[in-house]
Amino acid sequence: MKEFVYGMATHDMVRYMLKTRMYLEHLFMLITLGDMLGIPILPPYYSLKILPYAVPNIATWKKRIFRERDFTDQLF
Repeated sequence: MKEFVYGMATHDMVRYMLKTRMYLEHLFMLITLGDMLGIPILPPYYSLKILPYAVPNIATWKKRIFRERDFTDQLF
């Protein structure tokens, strides 16, 4: 019963919040490490200060940014 109520009441909100978090993380990584892509947004001094927080996510971020996308990705 608990899962049924969760599915009816909050599942869409949770998916929306997770998608919003994903977009914000993409934006943070782009601002911090945009130099890797050739988009210098922050001066290197500030990027180096934030770098310890971003290092664990660099490999997965690069895979997400550079992967090929299909129109069916927008459905899910």
